[in-house]
Amino acid sequence: MQDGNVIAYASRQLKEHECNYPTHDLELAAVVLALKIWRHYLFREKCHIFTDHKSLKYIFDQKELNLRQRRWLELIKDYDCTIEYHPGKANVVADALSRKSRLPKSALCGIRVALLNELRGSKAVVTTEDSGSLLAQFQVRSSLVTEIVRRQSEDSNLQKKFEKSKKGLEVEFELRTDGAIVKQGRLCVPNISELKNAILEEAHSSAYAMHPGSTKMYRTLKKTYWWSGMKQEIAEYVDRCLICQQVKPVRQRPGGFLNPLPVPEWKWEHITMDFLFGLPRTSSGHDGIWVIVDRLTKTTRFIPIKMTSTLDQLARLYVDKIVSQYGVPVSIVSDRDPRFTSKFWPSLQKAMGTGLKFSTSFHPQTDGQSERTIQTLEDMLRACVLQLKGSWDTHLPLMEFAYNNNYQSSIGMAPYEALYGRPCRTPVCWNEVGERKLVGPELVQITTNNIKLIRENLRKAQDRQKSYADKRRRNLEFQVGDQVFLKLSPWRGVIRFGRKGKLSPRYIGPYQITERVGPAAYRLELPIELARIHDVFHVSMLRKYIPDPSHVLQDQPVELKEDLSYVEEPVQILDRKEQVLRNKTIPLIKVLWRHHGAEEATWEPEYQMKKSYPILFS
Repeated sequence: MQDGNVIAYASRQLKEHECNYPTHDLELAAVVLALKIWRHYLFREKCHIFTDHKSLKYIFDQKELNLRQRRWLELIKDYDCTIEYHPGKANVVADALSRKSRLPKSALCGIRVALLNELRGSKAVVTTEDSGSLLAQFQVRSSLVTEIVRRQSEDSNLQKKFEKSKKGLEVEFELRTDGAIVKQGRLCVPNISELKNAILEEAHSSAYAMHPGSTKMYRTLKKTYWWSGMKQEIAEYVDRCLICQQVKPVRQRPGGFLNPLPVPEWKWEHITMDFLFGLPRTSSGHDGIWVIVDRLTKTTRFIPIKMTSTLDQLARLYVDKIVSQYGVPVSIVSDRDPRFTSKFWPSLQKAMGTGLKFSTSFHPQTDGQSERTIQTLEDMLRACVLQLKGSWDTHLPLMEFAYNNNYQSSIGMAPYEALYGRPCRTPVCWNEVGERKLVGPELVQITTNNIKLIRENLRKAQDRQKSYADKRRRNLEFQVGDQVFLKLSPWRGVIRFGRKGKLSPRYIGPYQITERVGPAAYRLELPIELARIHDVFHVSMLRKYIPDPSHVLQDQPVELKEDLSYVEEPVQILDRKEQVLRNKTIPLIKVLWRHHGAEEATWEPEYQMKKSYPILFS
């Protein structure tokens, strides 16, 4: 444009390889195309480039650029130009020439004939000019409205209300010019389930509606239709929709009240444990921490371990660090880590007389003590990395010392004091050691009083936490024999499918409840495909299934892992090609993914797929 007037247009089709460019590169490619085409106008002239892609405004200051962007940026810098952001609503200049139809007259006539046949097939009244060359006007009337008007006479209650309105008893009902009974301008639908279901299906399940909620659906329909109990029927219809039950989240407080574990009677009789992995590997080979917490005194042990540690090695650590110092515990609370659910660990604890209590599937809140301790430990590790030098495992004993000597609000004292009956001497709190001697009865009395105080403080803390938590929860119960959906947790192994991961269903099922396990857990009858998953779930993972005769229940579309997640897997190589760059050539393969059609196949670098999925090339 020059002086506000358009002087030239330019456009071209994308090449095959350009279809894979990200949006940012395509917008930048349009700028480069304009500079190349109109070089004789723009070179050595001050020009302004307007784009509706805001990030291009900062292309000159952007530090991380790919090779393609760097090459184009060198070309742009040859011009005296600025790139300015122009909002899409204001950028109304369109490429009119690219939109001009270039179809031959015979093709246009064929399209016109097909369009007329389709309109006549849909019972639409079409009017054309006498020459037949132009479609002058057409009038379409919904067959559903015609059917409603025709069958209004079959509803005796509606006819009685209309007769009363004739006599002046009810002024809301009147007769429209086309013979339809309306109420305040809204078409009255007779009490015929077939007609009402047709309206509800069109307003909810059609491609023009896309499953709105009951409130939006009611607000839309009430402008046009009326029948008695309309709002309640719409709400019930939406609740019965199978797709809505599978994909829409529950917009309510989480189900299930908080049920704290009972307060232990004595020290180190009831413990919790969990693993923290993913840490930087140290010179000793440690890349994880085994966290063990006493539920009464909150005393914690941090034991460095390796990800590859065998169960035999873990058992030796457990005996050396825990059993030898504190005795054999009565019970252990943990999650369903494969190390804890294997045959070796339960048989070892059974031989020692220790009971194992596992959390329900995909509900880590059951072992909240260990999870909260791990959060604090992670903060201490980050502080250690920033302040201290060396490997984190060399400072782990100091972290354990610091944690056990810090005040715990739930017990009203430090874990060290709760365990040994007196505060620990530290450089901050240095207590002189005297010659004070405690006789047997006095020592027993002090220890017993401390335990009573700790247990009382724990009960108060549990009651306080339960009152806070239950305010944000609701009571949710099911009966044995009920059908429920199970909440799904999809995790995609391929970043490219991250968007499709968000489009996966939120719930799978339905499955039948076979047993109630505790106040907030239920056992489900899972199919053989999900046999690897533990069949007991917390009530917050369940959603009641509302049946309907029209539902067609399908088999599970995915293979789930033990934590209710699944990973995308390649199935077949459909095609191969090479992407030629300036300095190298990249081999690409077209991959068909499991649970996806051929139209969703993606082009992936061959070397990456060989590294991640070598079995695909065998």
